[in-house]
Amino acid sequence: MALSYFKALSDETRLRLVHILLHYELSVNELVRILSMGQSRISRHLKILSEAGLLTSRRDGLWVFYCAAPAGEAREFLRAVLPFMHADAAMSADLRAAAHTIEERARSTRQFFNAIAEDWDELNREVLGGFDLPAAVCAAAPRDCGVAVDLGCGTGAVLERLQSRARTLVGVDGSARMLDMCRRRFAPSALADESRLSLRIGELDHLPLRDQEADFVCINLVLHHLSDPEDGLREVRRILAPGGRLFVADFLRHDDEAMRSRYGDRWLGFDEDHLTGGLRRAGFRILSCTRQPVGRGLSLLLVSACAGGAPASLQGDLQ
Repeated sequence: MALSYFKALSDETRLRLVHILLHYELSVNELVRILSMGQSRISRHLKILSEAGLLTSRRDGLWVFYCAAPAGEAREFLRAVLPFMHADAAMSADLRAAAHTIEERARSTRQFFNAIAEDWDELNREVLGGFDLPAAVCAAAPRDCGVAVDLGCGTGAVLERLQSRARTLVGVDGSARMLDMCRRRFAPSALADESRLSLRIGELDHLPLRDQEADFVCINLVLHHLSDPEDGLREVRRILAPGGRLFVADFLRHDDEAMRSRYGDRWLGFDEDHLTGGLRRAGFRILSCTRQPVGRGLSLLLVSACAGGAPASLQGDLQ
């Protein structure tokens, strides 16, 4: 097995690809841009590395994403050779370019939501059909909750309904325009009292909340916009108090490519095992997981979870 690994890495381009993909999951087109090479060349090298077991791929609709083998003998081999790659100038430049690509993803998402903020409620109704998502969130929230947080709060439909369930509400969104729309739902007196309502701009992988600040968190139709949903889930775990509750609503895996252009989706939903597995790795205990048919022939996964042990990243390197 070691011989096949060494053979697969006996090329400068393949070494550079592995080094990038040890740090990020990227599509073929993104790798083409980062390395400034033709797609056929990149695809050929990715095939060699994948056949050797050093890479894994994930198809999401028409897109294919690659990353380094996440576990097992191949991961141990890559972990052993990684220290010998860091000093290479080309590889350092590759990582800077890859980080820029991830930043561009986030910037593109913010721009998209700023542009469609005025139409967001109507777009949501198109997707949800007759399903009352705010009611489902309220049913999952503890009674007389201390601090309830809506991540990716959008125009505030869920926050408005949570007013009767929590003493303090916090809404977080990466789009300044969405937060402007959200403010219109609330009276000036409510907006003036941050002990009652606080609207904060921030990204899901770096939340503007203190450790264990929240008693209840909901994250609705948001994870599929993130480059790395599990990073977002670990950050959610950081802000939840021990025993705090989490409610997640997101799409069951589908193949509706139009969701990318119309709604800015990055993932075409999630398999149930993928979503619940990511929650467990982030330090949550699953309480329930149900499926809810909605519009456009899609279904939602509705997951209730409880903040349990430490995330896997704190218990050992499981990457």
